[in-house]
Amino acid sequence: MAGSSPAMTTGEYRSMTTDPLVSTEWLAAHMGDANVKILDASFKLPGVLPLPKDDYLAAHLPGAVFFDVDAVSDHSNPLPHMYPSAEQFGRDIGGLGISNADTVVLYDSGGWVAAPRAWWMFLAFGHGNVRILNGGLKKWRAEGRPVESGEVKPKAATFKASFDAKRVRSMQQLIANVESRTEQVIDARAADRFEGRAPEPRAGIRSGHIPGARNVPYNLLFDAGTGEMKPLDDLRAAFTNAGVKLDAPIVTSCGSGVSAGVLTLALYRLGITDTALYDGSWSEWGQEKGPAIATGPA
Repeated sequence: MAGSSPAMTTGEYRSMTTDPLVSTEWLAAHMGDANVKILDASFKLPGVLPLPKDDYLAAHLPGAVFFDVDAVSDHSNPLPHMYPSAEQFGRDIGGLGISNADTVVLYDSGGWVAAPRAWWMFLAFGHGNVRILNGGLKKWRAEGRPVESGEVKPKAATFKASFDAKRVRSMQQLIANVESRTEQVIDARAADRFEGRAPEPRAGIRSGHIPGARNVPYNLLFDAGTGEMKPLDDLRAAFTNAGVKLDAPIVTSCGSGVSAGVLTLALYRLGITDTALYDGSWSEWGQEKGPAIATGPA
């Protein structure tokens, strides 16, 4: 099937270099290309069943390999799915059949949770040729496009990764930032969790937010009906209405460094490509003996 789809036009290529999203039409035309590799990066909060891997086994895009957010992580760190070393990321991604020459297309089962996290990981580890399927599996199936069941076992490839530390923040950096306020911190969690009115889904974690943070719940950025990300004007309004200055430095945060990627992606689509993601997020900051917290609205 390789080479059976039409070559990309200059306009198509240009739009792809600025917008990480690809349409279901584009993917349907290019999924036969030998260098297009599709990953299902679906993720759910702890305790939510069925497990994402079981959903994948039941139905996934043709040829898609499962990207496990918890597996592609630093297993020596007790915090959930922290960034692995460049060496481990390269080994894990090569094991998924992906080389540095491939175009990676990521998708979620339909809730915009982990595909953007995986996208940012690829960028942080030096692979710029990575896209996200707009609308994910939800839109793909709504259009009557084909799915497969069972596991795709790819042939291993060689993937060399190099880590760009500028794209990720540590707790120490954000503690210093509470004083300096050099970077705006935007929290992707729901307002009731951000304000400290609702318990956290992880045991032993306090309720509230990082002092000085703004709140843009990630579900404001996509259409729950279609699964597609909202138009650029709506994305811009979601941030500015929350008091975010789009011309000043930004760090995204959330419960455990996953849904923050949705904010990172939306900002990237608005041309703000130099943000960073707080990897530990609230599962680190919110621990019993963690730094000072704030409650109430931003």
